[in-house]
Amino acid sequence: MKIIILGAGRVGESVAESLVSEQNDITVIDQNPARLRLLEEKHDLRGVVGNGIQPSVLQEAGARDADMLIACAAADEANLVVCKVAHDVFNVPATIARLRSPEFQEGDELLGKSGFAVDHVICPEESVMRYIHQLISYPEALQVLEFADGRVSLIAVRAADGGAVVGHPIGEIRERFPQVQMRVVALYRQDAEVPATPDARILPGDEVFVLADTRMIRHVLGAIHNIDEPVRRVMIAGGGKVGLRLARSLAGQCEVKIVERDRRRCEYLASQLPSEMLILNGDGADEDLLLDENVGDMDMFLALTSDDEDNIMSAMLAKRLGANRVLSLINRRAYADMMQGSTIDIAISPAQTVIGELLAHLRQGDVAAVHSLRHGTAEALEGIARGDVKTSKLVGRLVQEVKLPSGARIGAIVRGEGPDSEVLMPHHDTVIQANDHIIIFIPNKRLVRQVEKLFQVSATFFG
Repeated sequence: MKIIILGAGRVGESVAESLVSEQNDITVIDQNPARLRLLEEKHDLRGVVGNGIQPSVLQEAGARDADMLIACAAADEANLVVCKVAHDVFNVPATIARLRSPEFQEGDELLGKSGFAVDHVICPEESVMRYIHQLISYPEALQVLEFADGRVSLIAVRAADGGAVVGHPIGEIRERFPQVQMRVVALYRQDAEVPATPDARILPGDEVFVLADTRMIRHVLGAIHNIDEPVRRVMIAGGGKVGLRLARSLAGQCEVKIVERDRRRCEYLASQLPSEMLILNGDGADEDLLLDENVGDMDMFLALTSDDEDNIMSAMLAKRLGANRVLSLINRRAYADMMQGSTIDIAISPAQTVIGELLAHLRQGDVAAVHSLRHGTAEALEGIARGDVKTSKLVGRLVQEVKLPSGARIGAIVRGEGPDSEVLMPHHDTVIQANDHIIIFIPNKRLVRQVEKLFQVSATFFG
């Protein structure tokens, strides 16, 4: 696909990096020549210097032939205007805008073709907030990602001594937990993938990826990690957009303390949050402050400022001072890869949390959802089987007959719609039916195109 990206900031750079790796033709527009030069040196893409809302700049970027425009500039207004210009002047088929303001919602008439012509909205801050909120709800997990309207979840969890299935072969899980719909789709040991065969043993410290009926998440976590105490006390370092959104979402669920350097921001936070939340004007890496505020009693410490180094330092300090579990936002993917699972329990790359939303709009065939895993190296993809035996590579076929690329595996099937839908952990002789939602684990992004083709029906299908 020919894709134009407006903005070479953190989100724009991460989007470009992810899409270039999939052999897309990428052009990035930014007003900073030095930033574009760095991108061009690192990745196989083209940079265009200029203001993207100007038709001449879009023309130079190849808007006439573009399949999609992704507006990731810092200002909402710039992203809205460029989508309008791209659609009205150049007839770009698909537009995606990053919008921070919660007042613009996908599907609003204002964003429709007669308005700003925005097809899809992404909000990294909201995505990060939802991601962290899931980890607070399930403190044992490293990742909790939903498919099929929440019916199935992919859970990444670190195996711990005492877990009922730890030390046992994967093939024994079904015997030990016959009532739990779950399947191990991937196993990583010291960052190397271990084939998830029935004979493979889950060892303490392994990173285990499990697909399960969402209603069974607690059972899955207990089997692999043991159940931790619920998170009741939370300290947030950084009262920016993510910190504020998260604090609001935790109202009534947790005791929350927020540490924020900027005094004016503290005053704003106090005006926006419930009175029982404590707002502290200070530095999240100030040892005396953390000790005074009993950081050692916290169930979770969250470093959510916009500075990677500050987040790493404050999270490591909080862990040393006794915080039970610490999480850090880290924009640089190399830092996130390095810190994950060290003193810092969970490292989140904000841009990676939104990549999945973008990928679902880019995937070919009938792809309903995509989640990026292990900082972008792997994916889990949900597709819908359409057509019939004659027109589909899936419908009417046994699971063992589906020609998946090496390493990819079908983890779950959701059959039916709404409350009557059924979650299946398919076996080799399971027959795929029309309209089944199929969740596939893909260990390497290079295999994605082959998987997508499975969900494409032939031209004879008109359903």
